[in-house]
Amino acid sequence: MATLGITDLKVGLGVNIKGKDCVILEAQHVKPGKGNTYVRTKYRDIRTGRVNEENFQQSAKFESVNMRTREMQYLYNDGNAYWFMDTETFEQIPVDAELIGDNDKFLKENDICLLQYANDVLYAVQPPTFIEVEITETDPGFKGDTVQGGTKPATIETGAVIQVPMYLNQGERIKVDTRDGKFVQRV
Repeated sequence: MATLGITDLKVGLGVNIKGKDCVILEAQHVKPGKGNTYVRTKYRDIRTGRVNEENFQQSAKFESVNMRTREMQYLYNDGNAYWFMDTETFEQIPVDAELIGDNDKFLKENDICLLQYANDVLYAVQPPTFIEVEITETDPGFKGDTVQGGTKPATIETGAVIQVPMYLNQGERIKVDTRDGKFVQRV
């Protein structure tokens, strides 16, 4: 494993901080008018999922962590775990619901997701950036509703409730951005 200095800290990098494997979420280099340069960081502990903020001085050294991403197909949820299949080896693995978190509302069977590992420990599941889904429930649109350009709540086939334009009706297919849960376009 390589030794890194504070100038090497970048978003998404895996490093060992105080004996814990972490992923850098934010790294801001600060040069005060007086004093030494330091880096203000926000990082996530891979094992606990806890997010910490800390400043590191110029002399700080870190060990890099082996990071990798695997593409896997989401199969189903059995109530206790979410099951994924490696698209190359066809190996099936269960993923704890806690690790999925809020992303569960955008998981559709057979979608390809990115599973992120640090030192062979799974720490995050990222759904596809955009998904195409059907609106399963929403209030009907009426003539003249589109004049103001407002939105209304709609339940999509994954169970999530998102805001959609007034002109959309139940049964229509739409594209949703999973990063922020917003309507993108009609499909």
